[in-house]
Amino acid sequence: MDLLSDLNPQQREAVTASPGPVLVLAGPGSGKTRVLIYRLAYLVQELQIPAGEILALTFTNKAAREMEGRALSLLERSPSTGGPRLGTFHSTFARILRIEADRLPFTRDFVIFDDADQLALVRQALKELNQDPKQVQPRRVLASISRAKNELIEPQAFSSDTYFTEITRRVYERYQQYLRTNNALDFDDLLLLPIRLFHEHPGTLETYRRRYPHLLVDEFQDTNTAQYTLLRMLAGADPDLFVVADPDQSIYRWRGADYRNVQLLRKDYSNLVTILLEQNYRSTQTILDAAMAVIDRQPDRQRKQLFTERGSGARILVHEAYDQDEEAQFVVEKISMFTLSGEAEPGDCAIMYRTNAQSRAIEEAFLRAGLPYRLVGAQRFYGRKEVKDLIAYMRLIHNPADQVSLMRAIRTPPRGIGDKTLEALRVAADQAEATPVDILLSLGRGEEVAGIPARSRASLSRFGALLDGWIEIKDQVVLESLIDRVLEQLEYRAYLGDAEDRWANVMELRGVAQEFSELGLVEFLQQVALVSDQDTLTENLNAPTLLTLHAAKGLEFPIVFIVGLDEGELPHFRSQDDPEAMAEERRLFYVGLTRAQDRVILLRAFRRRARGVSTLTDPSRFLDDLPADRLEGDLIGVRTPAQDEYFRETRWQSRVPVPTQARYQAGMHVTHPQFGEGVVLEAQLGYDDEEVTVNFEEVGIKHLVASMAGLQIEDP
Repeated sequence: MDLLSDLNPQQREAVTASPGPVLVLAGPGSGKTRVLIYRLAYLVQELQIPAGEILALTFTNKAAREMEGRALSLLERSPSTGGPRLGTFHSTFARILRIEADRLPFTRDFVIFDDADQLALVRQALKELNQDPKQVQPRRVLASISRAKNELIEPQAFSSDTYFTEITRRVYERYQQYLRTNNALDFDDLLLLPIRLFHEHPGTLETYRRRYPHLLVDEFQDTNTAQYTLLRMLAGADPDLFVVADPDQSIYRWRGADYRNVQLLRKDYSNLVTILLEQNYRSTQTILDAAMAVIDRQPDRQRKQLFTERGSGARILVHEAYDQDEEAQFVVEKISMFTLSGEAEPGDCAIMYRTNAQSRAIEEAFLRAGLPYRLVGAQRFYGRKEVKDLIAYMRLIHNPADQVSLMRAIRTPPRGIGDKTLEALRVAADQAEATPVDILLSLGRGEEVAGIPARSRASLSRFGALLDGWIEIKDQVVLESLIDRVLEQLEYRAYLGDAEDRWANVMELRGVAQEFSELGLVEFLQQVALVSDQDTLTENLNAPTLLTLHAAKGLEFPIVFIVGLDEGELPHFRSQDDPEAMAEERRLFYVGLTRAQDRVILLRAFRRRARGVSTLTDPSRFLDDLPADRLEGDLIGVRTPAQDEYFRETRWQSRVPVPTQARYQAGMHVTHPQFGEGVVLEAQLGYDDEEVTVNFEEVGIKHLVASMAGLQIEDP
């Protein structure tokens, strides 16, 4: 066959394997999708299997479209002339559910509820159960229901051994009733209900086994329990099942993905044939050696010896910045150098990070330099809802005539103020020849206002009282204290529920506000306005790409920057006490490294502001795994003793002498020239200075650099 001439020996072995259960363990950049498509073509052209008997499954619509286009091209036929069934798990089984709807408790014209619809049902159920959503968070309940469905646990079998799980069980029951009443399914039902269908109607299962006796699965390591169960049911005891997987790239545990399904496949099919794809067509050998050094520390895995014919390539550059702003500036300057030297185009570069909140400093560095960028997988930092919410409150406090900000703030978080109430507020303002905020402030102070219905008065008065209090103190407290007051009184943290990334974005904005403590609210609002008014960038723009490591999977770039290689960032602090989570953090770093074709630049910050607090940081433990002979740069933890001594004498010596002994201790009484008297809570001896955390009587807790703070130690 002509198509086999395009394959390397390992790929050819996989494509031509005898029909039966086959597991292809494919390293990054090894052509796994190519192998799957060529396998499909081999079945049709060489083994004379009818294309309509082949079902190929993947996880994203984009991947499904790519597979279909490449398969039809190889088979030299168009969709109209018939071909294999290719699609995502959810779309494929949604189609089956519509076909078989007569056997299920809904009609074939069912709707699929999205996340917002699902949350609304959960909130409705909690309300019926007289549960306070601030105490029992709707998103957390919904996540528990989703996990249960992915593990094939229906309401009657849901275990409830705590108060929360008992409430979740009751909500789960009502939630399912609401779905049925609305003739609706959620995303998890699209997997759970076909399993029920096949269990209750074995004849129907046999029909689909006969229709699709040849199964192909891409990204098998990302399957959850429900997806694996469906595959096992369709495949039967003696299947032609061809799956492509890389457990080393399993990074979606939070979605229910379980890389252990690869091990389960081996257990379920004793005649499973395993084939390794180890030749990499993407990266240099230096990058592959670094990636293998990281992932080889993962226990209980089948090792792959990745190799390439692209040569060694450039060493990996490692760099320590002073803080996250200098880290971002280094990225911009390095990209500018690559561009000016002709080594790369701006669009060849990608900047990757663990959480969306980390993009803020990088975005601002590009904006200061007047350079464009693209943001993948999330809104621009200042365009994210929670950030826009808080900015709207700050704008309204600064300028009560800003009705655009008022309309956003008054509805978020929800406080029972709807369109009719807002219309009454506008009418009352017009009649009084005042602004809506004037009316709100009057109501908040308990004054009588004509034209406001009694049913609307309470909710408007409460909001007016809050706003009046914030306006009164805006010039009396530092900016971050004002933000703290607003967030606390809004109970905004409870409003966000379990959305940790969104709360991290709020804390990142608070950190920006800290930088404007002395300049004040006006300068802060001007700064964020200049950033947030940038035009939306086009997809075809020749500009660097900013994206999370999760969003980077499946992509590739000539030059990859990975920032935030600090303990608590990567690996993330939530993984510290969970071995499985820590293992996934390691796989995440591996995925980031293997996105690069030519160059990798790794960065960390000596001190970093996280969740609004600036602290000294430790280098990521993953940096210690990198082979020293593949590195260059100045990053602590990966230098030789001689390099470390050189760094010690050159990098920070100009700022302050290297401290050898902590001067401050917890419990000490100190005085600050601006903040007054306080007590030391903690003192950390950093690389070149001492950081002191002090609880001041007047202004609360502050984090200070000892050499610059001017602290005086007092007798207790």
